[in-house]
Amino acid sequence: MAVSDLFLAAEPVVTTDASGTIMSNAWLLIALPLLGAAILLLGGRRTNGWGHWLAVALPLAAFVWAVLALVEILGMAPYERSVSVPVYTWFEAGRFSADATLLVDPLSISFALLVTGVGSLIHIYSVGYMAHDDNRRLFFAYLNLFVAAMLVLVLADNYALLFLGWEGVGLASYLLIGFWQHKPAAAVAAKKAFLVNRVGDLGLLIAVMLMFSTFGTVAFGDVLGTVDGAGQGVLTATGLLLLLAACGKSAQLPLQSWLLDAMEGPTPVSALIHAATMVTAGVYLIVRSGPIFEAAPTAQLAVTIVGAATLLAGAVIGSAKDDIKKALAGSTMSQIGYMTLAAGLGPIGYAAAIAHLMTHGFFKAGLFLGAGSVMHGMNDEVDMRRYGGLRTAMPVTFATFGLGYLAIIGVPLLSGWWTKEGIIQAAFSFPGVAGQLLGTATLLGAGLTAFYMSRIMFMTFLGEKRWADDAHPHESPTTMTGPMIVLAAGSVGLGALLVFGNTFAEFLAPTVGAEVHHFDFAHMLVNPYSLIALAVLVAGVAVAWWRYVKAPVPVAAPRGNVVVVAARNELYGNAINEGLFMRPGRMLAAGMDIFDRAVVDGLVNGVGTSVRDTSRELRTTQTGFARTYALTMLFGAAIVVATLAVRI
Repeated sequence: MAVSDLFLAAEPVVTTDASGTIMSNAWLLIALPLLGAAILLLGGRRTNGWGHWLAVALPLAAFVWAVLALVEILGMAPYERSVSVPVYTWFEAGRFSADATLLVDPLSISFALLVTGVGSLIHIYSVGYMAHDDNRRLFFAYLNLFVAAMLVLVLADNYALLFLGWEGVGLASYLLIGFWQHKPAAAVAAKKAFLVNRVGDLGLLIAVMLMFSTFGTVAFGDVLGTVDGAGQGVLTATGLLLLLAACGKSAQLPLQSWLLDAMEGPTPVSALIHAATMVTAGVYLIVRSGPIFEAAPTAQLAVTIVGAATLLAGAVIGSAKDDIKKALAGSTMSQIGYMTLAAGLGPIGYAAAIAHLMTHGFFKAGLFLGAGSVMHGMNDEVDMRRYGGLRTAMPVTFATFGLGYLAIIGVPLLSGWWTKEGIIQAAFSFPGVAGQLLGTATLLGAGLTAFYMSRIMFMTFLGEKRWADDAHPHESPTTMTGPMIVLAAGSVGLGALLVFGNTFAEFLAPTVGAEVHHFDFAHMLVNPYSLIALAVLVAGVAVAWWRYVKAPVPVAAPRGNVVVVAARNELYGNAINEGLFMRPGRMLAAGMDIFDRAVVDGLVNGVGTSVRDTSRELRTTQTGFARTYALTMLFGAAIVVATLAVRI
């Protein structure tokens, strides 16, 4: 069956008369957190006392609504599970029209559950984390706005509305990363994230324009269902532009430079961006646009290459950072790289990519919130070289962080093992030499993941105490540890729930065309790739144990070799951007300024100056005496008469 045929087979059914059903009111998923943002933004300081609880309650209500929508979807036949919900006509311009129409299907509802579920836990955590912040009301307003924008993105049924949510997420991330504006580093990081993402956003905007010029519409059903009729060049260009957009939002090479700097924002923001919202948007865009990439092999191959390169680059960076949040940010780069690679594999990788995205949402949110808990108990210290031995002082944080750690490195039967194994298997099943190279990259990334995550775990919770004299580590309040416990539970069991019996792949298949393979638990445990992955996991943990537990950890970081220095400098990504784009751009701007002043302004000002000087000279001929004017007229008449006489 052709890709477009499969999409058409699951063509959304418009619910024109579905009053009383959950899905017909799917707009409430967006309206609830958006209402919270509006009340807190417009209510002013009078909402400081209770606004944070309103901000918690509304995403929770949206999560309940998403669960009810999931139940309703599961009660439908597989190929009837894509429901289009018209809300209103957004705008019309000539033959172009864009409707605010929502698409509720297995893919979008999965993201809605992740965004509202994990997002709500982060909201609850923030109640304790931001308890003493004077602008707490504003912070929670931005959190609600972030959740609402992400829901617009994943529930949109056309690329125009998706772009609105895409830009809304960018705005909310700017507001949250730079929330502590008294810190210059936070303000700079917010601007950097905003500007780097504009590069990717331009790619998405051009892709949407290209779709409209080619297909006459930007609705998912019309575009993705007719890709077979478009030219190869158009599809390749569209796919590459969509990949550029995904690289910006999901911090993939070469647009990854904003991600680690974004750690200057409050820790709940880091958890929300890295686990449930912004960085997952690029993966969603690629999977949702799957038919375009499948019809454009060059663009599809580019997706896998970008994913493989980023998963390795992020792991290397994470292995050298001493800042606990930046080490976890490098991990996010790497894990999103896994998902991007899997999404680029086509139908054999879609389910694995989204399943890993779901489990990653839980264990990465738990890890970031755990890092925030450590900072909360250590006077906001982020340098892991000044931690050590915190397992006894912070037992709940140690246990929950530890479960997230075991999940992300792929310990068998925990969430990360189920989903990462799926990506490794899919990579090796990709045909040709490319499959072997991609599969090798996933195994190498697994070993590096085990090393850098063990490094974080050991330097923070094990070994000798390296605290500053004024540090008095203590466990965080229940509002912070409660969400961490829930996320830890998801880190343990969610992977099996999704993967065992191919439950999640079968759920997604009618929507994205994911291939469903026969599940063999015994084979999953003993196949060669799983055994190699387990071996590199053990090796990574062993090396970290030898370096950071058996050997003393110096408080001052040693100089390190060339690779370590490069990793500490984020593989010189900022220097490369500065050399290739910033400095040439500055020189171009300076040259244009000179041209503007010397040529453009010179020409305009020259005309004005000439007119002024000429009028100044002519003004001296105006004396005001009638006899002078009469004499001038006489001489003029004489000249005219003489001229006529000569001609005659």
